[in-house]
Amino acid sequence: MFILTSEEARSLRSQFVILEGTRGRGRYPKYPPLAFTEQGVAMLSGILHSPRAVQVNISIMRAFVRLRQVLSANKDLNYLFKELKHKVDRHDTEIGLIIRAIEKMIAIENKPKHKIGFSPANSKF
Repeated sequence: MFILTSEEARSLRSQFVILEGTRGRGRYPKYPPLAFTEQGVAMLSGILHSPRAVQVNISIMRAFVRLRQVLSANKDLNYLFKELKHKVDRHDTEIGLIIRAIEKMIAIENKPKHKIGFSPANSKF
């Protein structure tokens, strides 16, 4: 078991409401919140043997397992997003090169063409 930092406690405030043990207008808990690690829950189950304690322990352990699964899935998704971003960045670079090449071709085509040949109006004779 460990005590949450004030920043961790503030982030939890947005996730659930703590009504008891608050001071002032209920913005901050009166006492810093405590949290259990997975190993702490397992140790606690060795001490508490009531049917309710066993059911709570099972629920908490299932929550830890689910949390581990979600974190593992997020690692996979994070990896896939990084790969996708790398591909998109590479494609953006390649598309930019193609667009610049096309713009150069268009600029060459738009240059005024010099007339070839003889024109009596332009003659000085």
